[in-house]
Amino acid sequence: MEIMCKNCHQVFKGHYCNNCGQSAETHKINVHFLWHDIQHGLLHFDKGILFSLKQLFTRPGHSVREFIEGKRVRHFKPLSLVVVLATLYGVLYHYFHLNTFYDIKTSNLESNNLNEWFATHFSWITVGSIPIYTFGTFIVFRKQGYNFVELFVLNTFKAAQRISVQLLTIPIMIYLNQTSHIQQYTYAMYILGVILIFWTNIEFFNKISKIKVLLLSILSHIIFLICFIILLAIIFKVTGKL
Repeated sequence: MEIMCKNCHQVFKGHYCNNCGQSAETHKINVHFLWHDIQHGLLHFDKGILFSLKQLFTRPGHSVREFIEGKRVRHFKPLSLVVVLATLYGVLYHYFHLNTFYDIKTSNLESNNLNEWFATHFSWITVGSIPIYTFGTFIVFRKQGYNFVELFVLNTFKAAQRISVQLLTIPIMIYLNQTSHIQQYTYAMYILGVILIFWTNIEFFNKISKIKVLLLSILSHIIFLICFIILLAIIFKVTGKL
């Protein structure tokens, strides 16, 4: 039986494409796929990091949609990619004693304490924020035919995209560290991150108008912010940080 490769469109027979090596079977993005990514992706790194990052900054939405549809052989697993990048960022953040919470002080919360907590838990914060963001994405884009785990993969790639920008701007952070200008940098990174989110969404949800995608993306982001702030306040309260 002849099969057309979903990655390079080569017609072949057997279990693997003789042109690019992709498996003949590409499973639907679901809970089983996510569990496989967690169980095996973190332990078996491949050479797809640079390819995935290049795609995320040249054609982000299109490449993620193709990944979900089965074009995956050259990509680094999304959750693994986020963990690798977030861990590297956390290490650099801690090593250079960076502080993006400059001059924050209340009766119960100080800049140094908050910053230390942030540096120590950055990977967990990043991974933990993805399902929260996906919740908002799933609510507003539920009519576009993607399940929750597929949208989780989309938001995982978007998280990797934003962390990559933060890694590239580490020298700027080092230069501005312990100055009042670090807050301007933080705001600029936030705005840039939102722009990247909207750009990726516009490419990914290409069956509806760009204006509609933009408006739904804004709504999705608002839902994320509300949920994230509430959850963060609960965590700080439970851990005694507030």
